[in-house]
Order: sequence, then structure tokens, then C-alpha cells
Amino acid sequence: MAHFLLVHGSNHGAWCWRDVVPELEARGHTATALDLPSHGADKTPIAEVTLDAYADKILAALDGPTILVGHSAGGYAITQAAERDPTNVAGLVFLTAYVPQPGKSLVDMLGEAPEQPMKGAFDMAPDKKSFRFKPEFLTRALYGDCPEGTYDYAMAHIGWQPLSTQTVPATLTGASDTVPRRYIFCTEDRAIPLAHQKQMAAGFSADETFDLATGHSPFFSAPGPLADILDRIANAT
Repeated sequence: MAHFLLVHGSNHGAWCWRDVVPELEARGHTATALDLPSHGADKTPIAEVTLDAYADKILAALDGPTILVGHSAGGYAITQAAERDPTNVAGLVFLTAYVPQPGKSLVDMLGEAPEQPMKGAFDMAPDKKSFRFKPEFLTRALYGDCPEGTYDYAMAHIGWQPLSTQTVPATLTGASDTVPRRYIFCTEDRAIPLAHQKQMAAGFSADETFDLATGHSPFFSAPGPLADILDRIANAT
């Protein structure tokens, strides 16, 4: 049995993992989904949010060996946490996620993508400190293969994303290199295309990667198959 901490990506919160937690529990594991600062039930003001604050929130949630699962931008958050203190980090799982590179912010890595499907996908707040996805991008690229009702559910919860967490590089000291890591490719992703996922996971060996035939939001479109892969990862960690 393993314990998972599920970490959301941009604009989302713990709410997006609602279907994955029971699937993992049905396979004998325990799982917790958390709200990063300024997301979901966490009311930290956007102006106070940093990538380090994300890491602090994750580390505070660990009280024993835990596999961190980061979706999309959550790849930066879980890596920063493992770099700060890998003691209780039993593994890092990147779910169609950004894998930080030295000296590069998430925005830098987005700009290096072979394709740019997220160009024009955001509305910026008037103060330029946060952004959110445009509704048409959500329906087309994020939830296009998800069950009916997903968009309405998400729109009732989705929030603003602090830009500050995506314009600074992760602090890479090598501490996270001691932690087993896996990458789950979402092969039909229309937000982070497979070519970009493979580019970011170039350093992963063949036995460290898994394929999931979904779009960008498998926690809604395929929670069971996603839990199956996480179960395999837990058994191998």
C-alpha cells in the first residue's frame, strides 16, 4: 500500500481529483488531494504566492513516505518540494506535466514547445499578476474527452492562476535526483501535445514512462485507468 499526494495544475484545485481518490482507495492505497496556495479553499492572496509557497504547502502535508503526483504545471510544484526536502518523498509522478530544467521557468519551457496550442488560451487579470483559461479553450483542449457535466463542474470551481509561480525557475540542487520518478504521457493531449511531453521527459528511461490514451484531464476522463497506472508505479517504487 502506498500513500499519494495529488497536486493540481494551473487554475485547478484539489477538486479536480475527486474521482481518482476513491479509485486509488479501491486498489488498497490512500490518497490526499490538496489545494495549493490561492487555489480552491486556500485563500492566500495571489500577491503572496510563490513557487516556494507551493513547495511549503506540499511539504507540510507529508508525514511519511508519499508519492507526489503533479499534473501539468504541478510538475514544478512537486519538484520544488522534493528539492527542498526529499525525506518523505517516495516518488515523483509527472502526469502530462512540466519537468523543470535548470534556469528555465515554466513560461520559458512553454515557449520552447514544438507546438503552441495554448497561444491565446488565457485571459490576463487587469493587474497582470494572474490569469485564467478562456472558456473555449477549456471545452476544446482541457475537457474535450471528459464526461458530460465536467465543464459545468469545473467552471464552478476553477480560479485564477498566480503568474509568479510560472515565471521563475525551480531551484534545482540535485536533491530530487535521489527520488524515483515516472512520467505518464497523455497521448491525446491537446494542451500539452505528446511531442512536448516527450521533449520534457527526454531523460526518463523506457521503464519510467507510461502511456494513457486521454486528453489533458485524465482525472475526469479516465480516473480508473489512471489509478491502474499509479497502482503499478506504487508496486514498483
